[in-house]
Amino acid sequence: MTPIAYRLKENIFKIFYKKNLIWHFLAIITTYMLVTLGFDWSYYLVFQDEKYQIFLFPAVVIGGFFPILLPIILYLLGKIKKSLILKNSAYAVTQAAFLGWLISSIYKTFTGRIQPPFNSQAIIDISHEFKFGFLRHGIFWGWPSSHATVAFAVSVAIFVLYPKKWLVRIFAMTIATYIGIGISVNIHWFSDFAAGAILGSLIGYIVGKTFFIRLKEIINK
Repeated sequence: MTPIAYRLKENIFKIFYKKNLIWHFLAIITTYMLVTLGFDWSYYLVFQDEKYQIFLFPAVVIGGFFPILLPIILYLLGKIKKSLILKNSAYAVTQAAFLGWLISSIYKTFTGRIQPPFNSQAIIDISHEFKFGFLRHGIFWGWPSSHATVAFAVSVAIFVLYPKKWLVRIFAMTIATYIGIGISVNIHWFSDFAAGAILGSLIGYIVGKTFFIRLKEIINK
């Protein structure tokens, strides 16, 4: 079995197991509160200013490439340096990115949330609109944000894998936060980002711990 799939089924089970369901409910409750209180719409209106868009729009592109390029870079560096740590990290972030995408896409399949309007002059509040059902609004847009879920899954996995590397940890969480905030003012609502960050952090923690143990097992053989 490829190392990328190491304990994959077990990790999927853990993500939805008992106490971890609390984090799913937290994502849902957080979204409900932000939507009903009108925060999503107010936040959207504030950040339509061009000065914010110039700085934050690149996050949309970075968020698309980050989970693809990072494992490739880690794996190649691991090969060149013959480093088990780097190659293990490459496998971990690949699995974390996959699970982040898979789980966020499953949620989107059933929630069908309408994305923000691409018009800074929009005056109708559509932040509360969902199309619950099955594939009523595809899986590209919607709740939770896949960009945020994947970014936080990958970054938290790195955070867990490198407990003594504070610069690495800070960089990982900074880029995840930048991606999350960036998409929250462009292609998603703030609550999409918040929910994605919560779910992604859960996924990243579980995958990171799994591959941290895997590395110890390999070293101790």
